[in-house]
Amino acid sequence: MDAATATTVDAAPGSGKDLLLSATDVTMQFGGLKAVNDVSMQIHTGEIVGLIGPNGAGKTTFFNCLTGLYKPTSGSVEFIGRPLPPRPRKVVREGMARTFQNIRLFHNMTALENVMVGRYCRTKTNAIDAIFRLPRHRREEREATARSRELLAFVGLEKHADTLSRNLPYGDQRRLEIARALATDPKLLLLDEPTAGMNPQETREAEDLIFRIRDLGLAILVIEHDMRFIFNLCDRVYCLVRGEVLVEGPGEVVQNDPRVIEAYIGTPQIVEEEGNADA
Repeated sequence: MDAATATTVDAAPGSGKDLLLSATDVTMQFGGLKAVNDVSMQIHTGEIVGLIGPNGAGKTTFFNCLTGLYKPTSGSVEFIGRPLPPRPRKVVREGMARTFQNIRLFHNMTALENVMVGRYCRTKTNAIDAIFRLPRHRREEREATARSRELLAFVGLEKHADTLSRNLPYGDQRRLEIARALATDPKLLLLDEPTAGMNPQETREAEDLIFRIRDLGLAILVIEHDMRFIFNLCDRVYCLVRGEVLVEGPGEVVQNDPRVIEAYIGTPQIVEEEGNADA
């Protein structure tokens, strides 16, 4: 990261680390519905931050505002001290990459080719270079292939480089999508339900992989419904309810907050009444 453009915030979550992402009062309105309402968030280098909340809380919509898929109705998003353009391609080039709740791979391409797609945002080859296979194109193609193979090895898929992505097991497809995101050389990685549909062994492997990504110096923002996974993983957690931040803090604080418990299972009175009705 360019130290000249980074900002350090004192007496704040992640104090002593560079401020990477700052979202301020982000609102996303669809007609009369506010899917996200005045949400603010800060992420610092080397942090793993969780975003939780019941279904329909606005988590993925907020992700879409951060990554340029949506232009917020109001509010601002800054990345490394600069306003973030609401265009996905420019967001990726700035250093933010994401995965999706529903896997979005190119199913008729091999694992290696899928990762190379992510790598091309860092190349300078133009159409003329590619058509005539000029030296710059050949050099960047070799470099992209080598880097993509390194990333496949990093996520444990080196033996499947030539396998069509549609033929990979579900958990491997999730890891392949992460490898493709890493190929863009991000500073911040956003993961939308990375363990959805995984068995316990695959979930533990995903947790280990995310820790290893953090150890590379990246910051990570994770949406997840697996509470054990998220609280074991994250330095801080934001809980979003009805489009608003209900509570933010360390995992042990958030998971014991009565408001978070109520958001997920209802008030104790409602739970008791439901139990009596079942009886």
